[in-house]
Amino acid sequence: MTGAVRLRWRALRDRLPDRRRWRDHLITVGWLVVAWSLLWGEFTFGNLVSGVLVAGVILVFLPLPRVTFGGRLRPLALVGFVVRFVAELVVASVHVGWVAVRPGPGPRNAIVAVRLRVRTDLNLALTAEVLSLVPGTLIVEADRDSGTLYVHVLDVRGPEDLARSRERVLALEARIVRTVGSGAELRLLGSTVENAEPGGPS
Repeated sequence: MTGAVRLRWRALRDRLPDRRRWRDHLITVGWLVVAWSLLWGEFTFGNLVSGVLVAGVILVFLPLPRVTFGGRLRPLALVGFVVRFVAELVVASVHVGWVAVRPGPGPRNAIVAVRLRVRTDLNLALTAEVLSLVPGTLIVEADRDSGTLYVHVLDVRGPEDLARSRERVLALEARIVRTVGSGAELRLLGSTVENAEPGGPS
């Protein structure tokens, strides 16, 4: 009886990597479909179907580096994340519209380097993707080794605007980690914030 239980446990253990691989693929497809729908500007059945097809083509013909998902989805944090993202989307759209029509000299732009505190491929990709969806910000480059995002910022008037831009990127990273991060990533995020407080912003 013990031998049969061991054989079943081994068979289950051998199937775990396949299950994790399928789970990672499903999560990747989900995020690609969301990004595809946001690029089109609306969530429709046609965009859903075409997004799934595009995600399938990407996974088959343009395989991405394998990114494992070790965290868990927190529904309440997800709701807060979506509400905050929509609010920032509206504010940024109004700001970009005002910059386009206001009289006077053109806006000054800048590129800000922000080193993320959780330097995983998934966190780097999610933070860069969400930032790119906000009007007025654009990811110029992402350094995978150091976990640094180079963000193009619109309408910079002084050092205070640069500091606020860095704070917005780090606040976005924190919301993403609190939504889908693991316990270790949450602890890393908290310890980094505590260590940064005495000496100023990291």
